Amino acid sequence: MKYFIALKSILLSALAVRFLALFIITAIPTLGQAHDIPSRVTVYAFVKPEGNVLTALLRVPMEALGEISFPLRGPGFLQFSEAQFALDDAARIYITESLNFYENGIELTEKELRRTRVALPSNRSFVDFETALANIQSPPLDDSVDLFWRQGVLDVLVTYPIQSEDSEFSINPELATLSDQTTTVLRFLVPNGAERVFNYLGNPGVVELDPRWHQAALRFITMGFEHILEGIDHLLFLFCLVIPLRSIRALIPVVTSFTVAHSITLIGSAFGMAPSALWFPPLIETLIALSIVYMAFENIVGAKLEHRWIVTFGFGLVHGFGFSFLFSETLQFAGGHLFSSLLAFNVGVEIGQIFILILVIPVLNLLFKYFVRERIGAILLSALLAHSAWHWMLERGTTLSLYQFQMPVFDSLFFAGLMRWGMMLIVIFAALWAMYEVFRKFALIDSFSSFNFGQKVKAEN
Repeated sequence: MKYFIALKSILLSALAVRFLALFIITAIPTLGQAHDIPSRVTVYAFVKPEGNVLTALLRVPMEALGEISFPLRGPGFLQFSEAQFALDDAARIYITESLNFYENGIELTEKELRRTRVALPSNRSFVDFETALANIQSPPLDDSVDLFWRQGVLDVLVTYPIQSEDSEFSINPELATLSDQTTTVLRFLVPNGAERVFNYLGNPGVVELDPRWHQAALRFITMGFEHILEGIDHLLFLFCLVIPLRSIRALIPVVTSFTVAHSITLIGSAFGMAPSALWFPPLIETLIALSIVYMAFENIVGAKLEHRWIVTFGFGLVHGFGFSFLFSETLQFAGGHLFSSLLAFNVGVEIGQIFILILVIPVLNLLFKYFVRERIGAILLSALLAHSAWHWMLERGTTLSLYQFQMPVFDSLFFAGLMRWGMMLIVIFAALWAMYEVFRKFALIDSFSSFNFGQKVKAEN
């Protein structure tokens, strides 16, 4: 009897295992299909306040709506006459619930899904607001159109009641879940006829659609501060400057020249003075790494520090172009306040630099006072920085070598660009002369010599 019971248990266990394996084999593909999302999609949107209504028009690829069961026919063609309920359901789940609009800082909670319509992938109605609006209000496609549901695009029309079209509007879009990489191209139509274009990846957070100058300034101050903290190459360049100059008075000319230099090239780039060639960004990245290597070797061999502000100015021009690459990507958030956003970005960078200096200078002073002799410590730290930057320079130089350099065409555009560069050179030399006069007047240049002499006396004692 015991053997019979044991045999029965074994048979039941084996049967259970087989059923479990069969369930896993059949269920896993289904689950995979249910949660299968595309690698990347692009969402197009228009937002227009008019009177007491805010209108949002969006176009989303239907391949991102994989968890909705659409009525199909044949091998997977969309049955348009029976799909309206599913389309509205998809718009609410994936789109309207992921868009949060704000008027004067207050969320617009009342919204109405006015219309949804499937369009062919070849449809080009989203070139402007009026054409897109006319397309979504047209009759749906006929069932005779053979369209695989994953190849279509879903147009969505949503309206929000507002107090005034002149209010301050912002949006917090959360459409990143549509794919692994969701790019959104959003156009905000300002009541005065202007258009603000935004192009962002994922969820950018709260975006002011037509920011006032103080809103844009605050955003760009934050961006500049974060960029200097996240830019490892810029931080290493600052470390190279600080290692031999740990006095605030001695650092003033160096930091000031770096600030003025990168401000000149950053502003010039924002107004179109930087070359648009593909090889220019990798060239700048290579030169930034070279600037770290040079400063580190200068620390090792013991260069004349009274001339360092001039060298720093030259490399600051290069770093300014590096800052411009980030600024060009975030310029869309400036609205109509380009120059104030430029100044705000520079202010954020300077705040970040001051923050780094406040942290690094005391640490270096403690290190050289209690743990290692100053000269040995400066050589070791500079050697470590040079080692890292040397590898960056070689890697970036290899990337730069992949580009082809061609002789420019000597036409009117070339000479116009040459004239702009000439104007920038005049500004650069004027800034150099002005800084030299200011530093000489306040004896900041001479302080380098006294600083070096004091360091030598301290080392001899």
